[in-house]
Amino acid sequence: MRPVDLARPHGLSGQAVRNYEAAGILPDAERTDSGYRRYTSVHVAALRTFLALVPAHGHAAARSVMTLLNTGRTEEALTVIDHGHAELLADRQTLDAVERALTELTHAPEERPSQRDNTIGALAHRLGLRPATLRRWERAGLLHPRRDPATGYRTYAPGDVRDATIVHQLRRGGYVLAQIAPLLGELRDVTSPASAASAIAERRHRLHTRALAMLRASAETGEYLHERDRPRTTTDATTDATTDATTDVD
Repeated sequence: MRPVDLARPHGLSGQAVRNYEAAGILPDAERTDSGYRRYTSVHVAALRTFLALVPAHGHAAARSVMTLLNTGRTEEALTVIDHGHAELLADRQTLDAVERALTELTHAPEERPSQRDNTIGALAHRLGLRPATLRRWERAGLLHPRRDPATGYRTYAPGDVRDATIVHQLRRGGYVLAQIAPLLGELRDVTSPASAASAIAERRHRLHTRALAMLRASAETGEYLHERDRPRTTTDATTDATTDATTDVD
């Protein structure tokens, strides 16, 4: 088939298909005697696999997987896919930890905004930590306590308490500070328990959508490997040799 024949069912241009081949995303096409590309069922499976991998693992990982598969490095390609699944699991566990932290805050004794802010000692005692740990989190940019203008001591408002509780939960789950920072950035944008619950639900939906995309990508990858590795019959060779080069300038 011609580049346009491969491209059209996916809403792509023939040039996009040629670019994918040049990038190693598609295996090299054979050429006719007149120099035109000739794509086969293997290329159809490869293109379907790449287009399924992109929403599941991202463009960079999808390209890496395809170039590895197309150069015979199947185990390395599967390792890239495994990393994607591991990241998804880690994202789920992170979200669970954040949700536990928010639940802990919701069921903790309510602190009115008019109440006195927590000192570093009080907050450390509340979380079962040492004050030095809270200082380290502050140096890492995770906490932003105010300073009492009269004494210069740190004071922790309810929002700071929430952040410290979330950091504490994630640290207990084995997360490093660099992994925690982006999550706190998102959660600081929520203004109430309801909006926090909504943000968590939206993130869960995105993870669910990505998990389904990974399932589809895995199925397409399996189909591609089957098509790539199956013995070619005489009928296959005859079918693959059929091309219409008269209507497509390659």
